Amino acid sequence: MHRIIKVLIACIWLVNGLFCKILNLEPRHQQIVEQILATDYSRILTILIGTTEIVMTIWILSNYRPKLNAATQIVVIGAMNILEFLLVPNLLMWGRLNIIFALMFIALIYYNEFKLKKSA
Repeated sequence: MHRIIKVLIACIWLVNGLFCKILNLEPRHQQIVEQILATDYSRILTILIGTTEIVMTIWILSNYRPKLNAATQIVVIGAMNILEFLLVPNLLMWGRLNIIFALMFIALIYYNEFKLKKSA
């Protein structure tokens, strides 16, 4: 079960990085970057963020320092979602309720790495 959830988490990072940001299949992500950073370089920055998310996918699947990886994911998701909650709730798929889904994802990452993996 731990491995299945790990692959699911990696797929979420891959879809968000590659499809939503790099391939721009969800332009809302670029709009979020543009509004938060107030820059003309939002497309380039969105591609860089997407590339970083793909690197996160590879890191998750590599199983290199998995506890550090899980902690990094939790911090990144938390910080990103707090910023979006405060600065651009109008661009979020579920508005301010988006933070609930972020917390559920954080809980899944935590549970999978720090609880489920121990019991396996």
